[in-house]
Amino acid sequence: MRISIILLTVVAAFFVTTAVAADQWSRSVDANLTLAQTAYSDNWAGGEAGNLSWTFNSNSLAERKLCPKVHTKNALKLSFGQNHNQDKETKNWAKPTKSTDLIDFETLFNFTLGAFADPFVAGRLESQFLDASDPEKNRYLNPLNFTESFGVIKFFIKEDKREWSNRLGAALRQHVNRDVLVDPQADKRETQTSNDGGLEFVSEFKSPIAQERITISSKLTVFQALFYSEDDALKGQPNEDYWESPDVNWENIFTASITKYLMVNLYTQILYDKEVDKGGRFKQTLSLGLTYKLI
Repeated sequence: MRISIILLTVVAAFFVTTAVAADQWSRSVDANLTLAQTAYSDNWAGGEAGNLSWTFNSNSLAERKLCPKVHTKNALKLSFGQNHNQDKETKNWAKPTKSTDLIDFETLFNFTLGAFADPFVAGRLESQFLDASDPEKNRYLNPLNFTESFGVIKFFIKEDKREWSNRLGAALRQHVNRDVLVDPQADKRETQTSNDGGLEFVSEFKSPIAQERITISSKLTVFQALFYSEDDALKGQPNEDYWESPDVNWENIFTASITKYLMVNLYTQILYDKEVDKGGRFKQTLSLGLTYKLI
């Protein structure tokens, strides 16, 4: 219940900040929906089958100078998509599978003191709408990853539509995995939690190109853990020191506006977390669909 309250508070805070004193906030909400569909008659020869896939993406931003020395920026990224496939023989439609799923909210406060780098505090929530990793039970808004950080931030570019900032500081992370099946015979489930802390480096870049018809956004996050709550439980195991390796998350978004309501969106992500896999992981999504700027 406490986790649900925290999640609702964070999401509600984002929408409140975009509604209160709207004339003083710099706000943007870009949403797009892509859809692909194929269908065949029952007597079609060749073994093809119907398919339906759709993806929804939304990038929202609300920022404001609260006073001459305090600036806040709130960013919310939402993404969800599914694939629906038809059986070649029976023509029955299988259960839909996820193609993408993301909830990412971050709030940042930086304090302009006129020094080479300014102090900041930030909080981040990462989750997904549907956790389908357990075939016996769908878990919604799971897992939950919280990050609180503070340190110094430096803006190398700070313009109306172009921005490049680097920040370095200390960070604490909490990982919550709910309803984990620990005893299949007794159907016993429990909530598993862990936390770690260390140093975090974040570099963010955003700029329009090609007469502002294309926008490039890039975010690189590197986290080096210095302590881990499950360290003692891993003693003697082959992966006992995996948590000491840095975690890397590099996201890039290329958005090209073909017309006012038609766009091409390319999203790439490179992840490295040795506790999950000893090799790097790559994700790429290319979509062509309808887009609409709500604000």
